[in-house]
Amino acid sequence: MRALVIDRYGGPAVMRIVERPRPEPGPGELLVRVHAASVNPVDLKIREGKLKLMVRDRFPLTLGSDLSGEVVAVGAEVRGFAVGQAVFARLDKARIGAFAEYALVGQAVAAGKPPRLTHVQAASVPLVGLTAWQALVEIAALRAGQRVLIHAGSGGVGTLAIQLAKHLGAFVVTTASGRNHALLTQLGADQVIDHRTTRFETVVKDLDVVFDTQGGETLERSFAVVREGGVVVTIGGMPDAKFARAYGLNPLLVLALRFMTRRVTRLARRRGARFEYLFMRADGPQLAQLGELLDREVIRPVVDRTFSFDEVAEAFAYVGAGHAVGKVVVAMSPPAA
Repeated sequence: MRALVIDRYGGPAVMRIVERPRPEPGPGELLVRVHAASVNPVDLKIREGKLKLMVRDRFPLTLGSDLSGEVVAVGAEVRGFAVGQAVFARLDKARIGAFAEYALVGQAVAAGKPPRLTHVQAASVPLVGLTAWQALVEIAALRAGQRVLIHAGSGGVGTLAIQLAKHLGAFVVTTASGRNHALLTQLGADQVIDHRTTRFETVVKDLDVVFDTQGGETLERSFAVVREGGVVVTIGGMPDAKFARAYGLNPLLVLALRFMTRRVTRLARRRGARFEYLFMRADGPQLAQLGELLDREVIRPVVDRTFSFDEVAEAFAYVGAGHAVGKVVVAMSPPAA
């Protein structure tokens, strides 16, 4: 089978499409013929080695975290999935490999593909959908009547998070460039702030939840707009010591992260707000709940561009440029339906 692999960390030049043996499913595993796989910013971070302290990669490494496809074989102890079934999944962090003609998927992270969606649409959802769900539902416990700010609303995570927050009954504020305001309003945003012309802290305050996808200065400024007792959730900032301990990182690394995130920790304490770092986990049951919302058209995927497998390097470059609205998807062979 053809697969996109790297033999070392680095830039675009380390990626190559090679022939690899088709894997065989072990206990609890599905072998999926991949119809489509999406590109996420985390894929670029993995390629560059920026997550090697969090996840131990083994080379040669097949890239890709999100997929949609058809089950062609099942291992022992598989329950609830059958050959011929259409599924979608965010693969386990310890065993990625969506950019290949076939991929192994643990049954715990898979869900039936929503019938209403094409494989291209379905492949765009798992990582960003689960990120939005875990940030807003699990961590923030967002509920009707609350007010939430979602940074970078036109990105892959943002477009799903806006719709999920609206479904939960929240008043949704988001930031984006002016050219994307109409789309984000259609997705459910009640207030869209042009981050190029307006500092968000000058127009909103006392928010219940801030969902930060940017880190850095944007994260720090977010504490100025969250209310006392509110919560700031980030996927863009650096892990804090609390997360590092819970994740089981080396004690010396925990100490280093405590030092490096001391400013953010201090801002949260002064504001009387909770600060949470999210490192999204794959979760099949949660993905199935998202699938129900997708099939009912409560939320819908936003796909910017679709590339062929032979154009996968161009797809990575497009995501790396930071201008995608929604998601970028690679249609594998056979062509995605």
